[in-house]
Amino acid sequence: QVQLVESGGGLVQAGGSLRLSCVGSGILFSIYTMAWYRQAPGKERERVAYINSVGITNYADAVKGRFTISRDNAKNTVYLQMNNLKTEDTAVYYCKPMGTSSWGQGTQVTVSS
Repeated sequence: QVQLVESGGGLVQAGGSLRLSCVGSGILFSIYTMAWYRQAPGKERERVAYINSVGITNYADAVKGRFTISRDNAKNTVYLQMNNLKTEDTAVYYCKPMGTSSWGQGTQVTVSS
């Protein structure tokens, strides 16, 4: 059974930083492209970034230059470093192995002005 546990969210002022972590189990973590998604209140879930098995990354335009996705396969963990946070980044953030239907419980990020 796939389990994904996100952590690292919290309340931060605009311009601040947070680092999210997602630990996966029950899958061969290293072969999956891992993605971060977010869902703001009243909005659809959107993909923020992904990183493939060899470290190639991709970002949504809204976060380019501010967010960095990385992974540590030895720890079955994917990270999302978020800098220069904006109020519009407020959302619940989820990680997901792409090509699967598995989701974690998410971690809340709230950015205040």
